[in-house]
Amino acid sequence: MAILRLRLPFVLLLSCAIAPWAMPSTASATTYYVRTDGGTDEQCNGRADAAYPGSGNNVDCAWSHPNYALPTNDRPRIDGGDTLIIGPGEYMIGWESPGLSTKSTRCDRSSPYDCYPASPPSGTAQQRTRILGAGHDSGCKAPPKLWGTNRVDLVFNLQDADNVEVGCLEITDKSDCVEFHANDDVRCERDAPPFGQWASIGIGAKRSRNVWLHDLNIHGLSGRGVMAGGLRDWTIERVRIHANGWAGWDGDVGEGESSNDGDIVFRNVEIAWNGCAERWQTGEPYACWAQEEGGYGDGLGTGKTDGHWLVEDSRIHHNTSDGLDLLYTDESKTATVVVRRVYAAANAGNQVKTAGNALVENSVIVGQCAYFHKKYDMSDGDMCRAYGNALSIGVGPKQTATVRHNTITGEGDCLILTAGGNATSRVDIYNNALIGQKDVTASDGDMRSCAHYADDSTAVVSFAGNAFWNVKDDMCPPGNVCGREPKIASSDMATFDPAPLAGSPLIDHATQNTSVTSDFLRQSRPMGAAADIGAVEYQGGTAAAVPGAGAAPDASKAASSNASDGSAIDGTSSGAVTPTQSSGWMIGTIAVASLLTAGVAAALRKHRGRKVG
Repeated sequence: MAILRLRLPFVLLLSCAIAPWAMPSTASATTYYVRTDGGTDEQCNGRADAAYPGSGNNVDCAWSHPNYALPTNDRPRIDGGDTLIIGPGEYMIGWESPGLSTKSTRCDRSSPYDCYPASPPSGTAQQRTRILGAGHDSGCKAPPKLWGTNRVDLVFNLQDADNVEVGCLEITDKSDCVEFHANDDVRCERDAPPFGQWASIGIGAKRSRNVWLHDLNIHGLSGRGVMAGGLRDWTIERVRIHANGWAGWDGDVGEGESSNDGDIVFRNVEIAWNGCAERWQTGEPYACWAQEEGGYGDGLGTGKTDGHWLVEDSRIHHNTSDGLDLLYTDESKTATVVVRRVYAAANAGNQVKTAGNALVENSVIVGQCAYFHKKYDMSDGDMCRAYGNALSIGVGPKQTATVRHNTITGEGDCLILTAGGNATSRVDIYNNALIGQKDVTASDGDMRSCAHYADDSTAVVSFAGNAFWNVKDDMCPPGNVCGREPKIASSDMATFDPAPLAGSPLIDHATQNTSVTSDFLRQSRPMGAAADIGAVEYQGGTAAAVPGAGAAPDASKAASSNASDGSAIDGTSSGAVTPTQSSGWMIGTIAVASLLTAGVAAALRKHRGRKVG
């Protein structure tokens, strides 16, 4: 459902970037360097990875700041197709930072919010413009830090630029504040200097094509980690978007300007703790808020959008509203959504929302919508928004959504909500483990979460090969496994682990044939006489480790993961690769924060009747 979002008063003058599959040519391209011991644009020409020697002009040495390469007069000193390597260390972005242009028409003392670098010049499909941290080719172990100050609107600017690569950077600020926060003690100073060392947005983009963002740690901004819309063919890999005060990724950049097109790919990303302020020195979240208090809080949300969306091998957790909100895909166009091998948990609204033609498979969806109760200053009124349904699926006429091989649990109203469509619309729900919990939004009657609720919808919903356990009214459609304890590693909300144990009725009982040949952990599927129900295929012996939602984040840790496998975006096939865990940060042993399982929202949410089944 639509939400109200407070628009931040900035002029989005951002830039854009790259096609990762287009290998760069070396013809006529120049590599430039920035290092903390470099010189000004007069002292150094930026063409050598060397310190300024202390004397001379136009010396072959590095510039001391990115502003010299991308000055605020919006006339870059690098050309399309060039590479800029930023050395280790910290670089302040905003008013009073080195290298601000004296000829800028947007940046001066009276408008410090506009003192962000120019967008990179466009490259070509054959030779992209590259802005990279040193070490990008050796694991990105110590990315340079770009940090915003003096209420600058953006730290990194991507607008009207195509074919650009941005990688191996940390993007943040050095303030604990949140812009427009309801708490006076948390709210950023915007009206009079000194404003403090805060920035509103990490990366901003508009009208941008063929961009590759990778190996980025975007955290602690007072507004959004990323605010980007009007995109075409963007790929985001190994990116962490953490603890940004308004939202993680906000795709609503203005009416008529926000729709995206082409392939929009998120792979091996972590989007977490957004809607919370961040203690910039420790990474601790605090002052979490959402819409009841005037905030926002989505992990990823968009305006009305087209495009082919793929989100895979990713963790989306502890955001203060919805986790992954792709409910606004344009049903009148060709938009598609594929959610594959995603772990979504402890978001305060819905965990995953899609619309239109969609596929959700091999994912673990844990609807811990009341996680924030009495934690991190969060208002109880902001928990279990939209009744806390774990998975929300919207369809239009002649559209099909498929939900297969997932493990879904939740303490909200229902595990799966379907909405919209008519008799020509289909929702196929196959081979899922649907495990109910105590419904914290219920005030009377059966206090368990329901397995499925059709919200003003006549779409045809089919169930086959699923397992139903502990759900409202003991829902049990024919052709499914019902009333048998699933015997997984842990059914408790605090330690939920969907791995089947020996003797589980999930093993070999997925009766609906699908093209899915691997599981959430990229293990081969099936391993026995038939595929298993749920996201994890039993391999025999000890159950594989499955991730839990992390405890309080550490801002010093950037996302890291293995390379992608190039799975098809259309969702027609999910062929197995060599079985391997998809990433260390995603599946490794993670301390699981204590999750509230009952008794929070009975007085906060009006109980309603449901059409179940």
